[in-house]
Amino acid sequence: MTDTPSDSATDESTTDRAVVLLSGGMDSATVAYEARERGYEIYALHTSYGQRTEDRELECARRLADELDAADFLRIETGHLAAIGASSLTDDELAVEDADIESDEIPSSYVPFRNANLLAMAVSYAEANDCDAVFMGAHSEDFSGYPDCRPAFFEAFEQVVDVGTKPETEIAIEVPFVEHSKTDIAARGVELEVPYEHTWSCYRENEPACGTCDACAFRLQAFQRIGVRDPIEYAERPSYVDDYSSH
Repeated sequence: MTDTPSDSATDESTTDRAVVLLSGGMDSATVAYEARERGYEIYALHTSYGQRTEDRELECARRLADELDAADFLRIETGHLAAIGASSLTDDELAVEDADIESDEIPSSYVPFRNANLLAMAVSYAEANDCDAVFMGAHSEDFSGYPDCRPAFFEAFEQVVDVGTKPETEIAIEVPFVEHSKTDIAARGVELEVPYEHTWSCYRENEPACGTCDACAFRLQAFQRIGVRDPIEYAERPSYVDDYSSH
């Protein structure tokens, strides 16, 4: 860059940029709209790592990026998480279990150390494009089941970023919903007018959503608690609101 930048370069430099990990799901869509609300120009990163519903997730992520008028959309295909296995999301030999939203056990859908893998790719993408932040949609109800969704993990990862990037690089790891519930996310998304009809959460099916896996259960429960009908199609729509009363 020259010492005397043009007006257009000045305008560009004053706009904060953020990589958003855009899976196509409810949480990532909401965090993308949150990032835009905060004034960031969006660089959308979608990863296909062998998950069962990757085709539908990609379709949703592309549509959301268009809706957000993202500056860029990058899809990264990686087979290593599926090759490593040990998750029902990537291993056809393992069944996706029905939801048990009261359980504190790590579910079979846990992909070992997935978020570290995804964040590493996102930080590379962010540094290459002079982005100021990486946004991820993890939230508090992920804590017990997914150890790589805890606040301490993200704080530690931000230290890794500080140490492992160029001296002039400053990239914040932004997880705005990390202390919030799925219900809080749904409520915020409604405020932000997130087009949830263009999102997908089901672990099992590309269409219709099953309504009974963990992802469907927590999603339906969130919408039911705020009194808004989830706009996507489900094979079953059980009521999950009573199950939430003990929390």
